[in-house]
Amino acid sequence: MGDGWRLIRQQLWTQRRGLAFGAFVALAWTAAKVSVPALVALAIDEGIVPADEDQVMHYAWLIALAGVFVATFTGLRRYSAFREARRTEAELRDRLFAHLQRLHFAFHDGQQTGQLMSRANNDLQQIQNAVVLVPLTIANLATVAAVLVILLLTDPVLTVLALGSLPAVNILAKRFATRLQPTMTAVQQESAELSAVVEETVAGIRVVKGFAAEETQAARLAAEADDLYAVSMEAATIRSVYWPALEVIPSIGLIMVLAYGGHQVLNGNLALGDLVAFNAFVVLLVWPLRMLGWIVAMSQRAAASAQRVHEILATEPLVIDPPRSRPLPAAGGDVRFEGVRFHYEGNAHTVLDGFDLHIPAGQSVALVGATASGKSTAAKLISRFYDVSDGAVLLDGIDVRDLALAELRSAVGLVFEETFLFSDTIAANIAFADVHASIDDIERAAKLAGAHQFITGLDHGYDTEIGERGFSLSGGQRQRIAIARAILADPRVLILDDATSAVDPTKEHEIRDALGEVMRERTTVVIAHRPATIALAERVVLIGNGRVVADGTHEGLLRTSEAYRGVLASAAADEEQARHAALEGTEGVVAP
Repeated sequence: MGDGWRLIRQQLWTQRRGLAFGAFVALAWTAAKVSVPALVALAIDEGIVPADEDQVMHYAWLIALAGVFVATFTGLRRYSAFREARRTEAELRDRLFAHLQRLHFAFHDGQQTGQLMSRANNDLQQIQNAVVLVPLTIANLATVAAVLVILLLTDPVLTVLALGSLPAVNILAKRFATRLQPTMTAVQQESAELSAVVEETVAGIRVVKGFAAEETQAARLAAEADDLYAVSMEAATIRSVYWPALEVIPSIGLIMVLAYGGHQVLNGNLALGDLVAFNAFVVLLVWPLRMLGWIVAMSQRAAASAQRVHEILATEPLVIDPPRSRPLPAAGGDVRFEGVRFHYEGNAHTVLDGFDLHIPAGQSVALVGATASGKSTAAKLISRFYDVSDGAVLLDGIDVRDLALAELRSAVGLVFEETFLFSDTIAANIAFADVHASIDDIERAAKLAGAHQFITGLDHGYDTEIGERGFSLSGGQRQRIAIARAILADPRVLILDDATSAVDPTKEHEIRDALGEVMRERTTVVIAHRPATIALAERVVLIGNGRVVADGTHEGLLRTSEAYRGVLASAAADEEQARHAALEGTEGVVAP
């Protein structure tokens, strides 16, 4: 919780000018509000009691003017409160989003998207709700202080009777906060777990429906919802125990004021106007004291949320720009792995162990191997998605750790096996790496990727909105757009990570020639298992046990390497099995 409070304090300090204005408005509101009972007392004692109509009208106008000031400063107070609260939310969200993008891939590998979304939305909303209360809290504290001074000056004994319940209120408020804090933290955690289930179900709806797992996911959601309900009811129980007491105890003071104060008025020791004003001042204290429990609850919830946000912001990215980056030469594409060892964070298994490979600039190389042999890992190390455990990866003779990340990743284009497209137009997806690209450049990239023909066949062509993740398109169409996106970036090194896996084998030839054109005179790393795709590369490297076990041409390795033939045979069998499974999964489905 300490880190959560520290995050809130640091953020509020950056907004000190806006908060100072809010504090000024809150104090002005307090002055106007407190003046009303004092004016009422004067109206009674100087106007009503002596039956002076002019004085009554005089104070009536003053009370009306005070009311106008109260209304004006109420509006300003609310505006400044919401302005600063929304600024807090916006700035923390910007910080969180920027930090999430800076964090290394290993961090994201171990995180649930729903959890991160919950922290970026629900938790920041709780912090915003608490910041709204800052001017209100200042106004309440100022009201309490001002009223206490006035009451003590009016009648110290009556003040003690009226406010004798305050110590009990403070003790209850402290116990309330102590019991509520861990419960509110649990509420935020369970809310995040619930969000994670919803996000995974929606993102994987095709898998859920494909395996008729709706009931399974509904059960998961129900379990998480029950957990959230349980901790929420625990918080509600705590509130129901403490809140009534925090509301009732301050009201006891009113009874004491009427009992003792009325006696004082009857004995001539206290003016009637002062008693009325005294009661009005005590009433002014009731709402701030009742608000105390609410403010405590909101602040505890905000601190719990801030703690969760702090956990993300305090995570240091492991892959960062070097202190002094080196520039890449004007042209090139030479890639070299020197004694590379690598294992994923949290996994003791070494994926690459003494991996050595040299790819001259302009050469195309197919990396082939069994599942989990390290093919994709080697490709990801070129873009420095992860840092090697030992050894080095060099691009044009420069260790990739000595290059600025933006320059390195602009020089290396990737087409992943799992295609991700954004909910935008086709043109915007192709131009993702260069938002200022002309339509001519976009069309050229699409033609090279074999996507132009089907794009122009759509109702809105390149302006077609493709929906979330591009699922309105076929797998092959999405893959071609991804290839066009990489082509438009014009990288010196192009990595095709099983880039034709989503393309039907009968149609693979449609983009194979296009890929051959794109790969010409460009360093290309092809990760594939289909012989036709492997044949696109000039050179084939077989990887096994984290090392290069064979190196040559496709035809040459077919003749000389039994391990290579075994990998291809295994890949063909897996593909055939997957094809049969897909066909069986469609049996009995009736077209609409």
